[in-house]
Amino acid sequence: MTRVLIADDQTLVRGGFRMILSRSGIEVVGEAADGLEAVAAARRLRPDVVLMDIRMPGMDGLEATRRVLADDPTCRVLILTTFDLDRYVYSALAAGASGFLLKDVTPEHLVASVKLIETGDALLAPSITRRLVERFARPAPAPQGLDVLTPREKEVLRLVGGGLSNTELAAHLHLSEATVKTHVTRIFAKLGLRDRAQAVVVAYESGLVTPGTPD
Repeated sequence: MTRVLIADDQTLVRGGFRMILSRSGIEVVGEAADGLEAVAAARRLRPDVVLMDIRMPGMDGLEATRRVLADDPTCRVLILTTFDLDRYVYSALAAGASGFLLKDVTPEHLVASVKLIETGDALLAPSITRRLVERFARPAPAPQGLDVLTPREKEVLRLVGGGLSNTELAAHLHLSEATVKTHVTRIFAKLGLRDRAQAVVVAYESGLVTPGTPD
């Protein structure tokens, strides 16, 4: 069973999310009202997933995300925000968060996202993650730090940066999905990536993909 910690400064938001997740068989192991509480609770409870509000008093969700992931790299952080193009959300993705949800998310989407996040596959809408990266990524003149990848792996990473799923990658490259998954797994291992959200960030910040590049 996936174990979830909810960090949000609004009591009603925490209570609503707890009710939705609990009714779907997901265990909510704790709640936190700010970033400091979130970090302390994550250390104590070791959740699989943290639902992290980005804007909280005291320590915000961005710094809390960095500290939670520094303590436990296997944890997955899902950012909660009221803005779908918030520069703080991008910073959180760059810091290691696995994706984000708008606070007006439907109950079904919330549950599905929490269940999916542990797989490391495309989380939520890749197109939205891509929009964030295109808007806020620091431009680079040429690919950097990717020498450990083979030419095929660089091509796969470029397409992941374009928002393609494994199924779409397989069709585009005329490969089996199993082969694509192997390439993606090796890319993650070589670059120390947790999931596709981080892979999109790396693809842009390395210069392998540039804003406006077609898929």
